[in-house]
Amino acid sequence: MKVIVDVAIIPLGVGLSLSKYVAECEKIFKFAGLKTTLHANGTNIEGDWDDVFNALKKCHEHLHQIGVPRISTNIRIGTRTDREQTMEDKIKSVEEKL
Repeated sequence: MKVIVDVAIIPLGVGLSLSKYVAECEKIFKFAGLKTTLHANGTNIEGDWDDVFNALKKCHEHLHQIGVPRISTNIRIGTRTDREQTMEDKIKSVEEKL
């Protein structure tokens, strides 16, 4: 099943700057072959359900391994059965109506 996920992975107990940890997760997503779009408050990820959630698990594991004591993650998940849709399709649909 294809999925589009909006995820915010929030390392806790590591200070105020989180960009180092965001970059580590972005590398994991790219290595997994997932399509991503980084935005100001998280990352949109597009791919196969199992691939996306395996990458999220690896991200948590890796951040803990490099010293993050606690992680809070917010996830929004979208799936469709009537047709395949990409992140770009969703954005284009709204932009066409502006």
